[in-house]
Amino acid sequence: MERYRDMQLFAALAGQPSLAAAARLAQVSGPTLVRALARLEARLRVTLLQRSTRGVSLTDAGTAYMADCVRLLAAVEVAEASAKGLHSQAQGNLRVFMPLLFSRYVMAPVLAAYMERYPLVRLVAHYHDYYPNLHEEGLDVAVLVGELPNSSLIARPVGHVRHVLCASPGYLAAHGEPLHPDALRQHHLIADADPVQWDFAHSQLKARARLRCATVQGAINAAVQGAGLVRCLNYPVHEHLASGRLRRVLPGFEPPAVPVQVVYREGRHASMRVRSFVDECVTALRGHPAFQLA
Repeated sequence: MERYRDMQLFAALAGQPSLAAAARLAQVSGPTLVRALARLEARLRVTLLQRSTRGVSLTDAGTAYMADCVRLLAAVEVAEASAKGLHSQAQGNLRVFMPLLFSRYVMAPVLAAYMERYPLVRLVAHYHDYYPNLHEEGLDVAVLVGELPNSSLIARPVGHVRHVLCASPGYLAAHGEPLHPDALRQHHLIADADPVQWDFAHSQLKARARLRCATVQGAINAAVQGAGLVRCLNYPVHEHLASGRLRRVLPGFEPPAVPVQVVYREGRHASMRVRSFVDECVTALRGHPAFQLA
């Protein structure tokens, strides 16, 4: 039992910034967690954690052992739930990862509907714009925009999004509508970086931004007000496009669509909370208007 408990305490480190944070998550004292880690390293005869003035990080051996611990502990949880007759009932903690803007414009109602339907699940949402390591960070499910690297994760495709260029009808009426990406150098460009580097089919635009905004949302807001042309993935602007507040520009020059997928770890052995969330998420996203852009 001590070995199993030590594995649980080690797994609490997944996604945590420090030993103290992991101890709080596991509801144990700091010294208790440190002793468990020491027992594991002594028994395995490897160093699992790299300690420095910046904190702690997993060694290569620690990363591999973390993935095994998370997988084995999840299997034990499924077995216990099945024995108790709970496998068909979604409950417990569910850690979900998604891009920030995607969550705001697409996922927020999906999360709300899921929590309403499954009241025994405690949802922990992580919002970042990078490709996560689900095993190392202790994540159950991730909604990812973009091509997936080779991995052992299970992926459920939900659709595609596009990089779209758009402007308000008022701006286009005043300045004219460009017919080729090269013509954009004569327009007011809004971006979150300067100089602008926008990829189009068979070409790339490099130009100066007339307005630089700290966030994509700020750039979209400025475009709605007629300040110029903005380029972004279509899900933050799909409502503006549908209402006519923004118009799509140069659709024939857009680069290939970008896939969106729901990924998770355990496949058919996943717990009910994971399977229920994945199924709910896939169904909701496949019918979402953000994925209906031709």
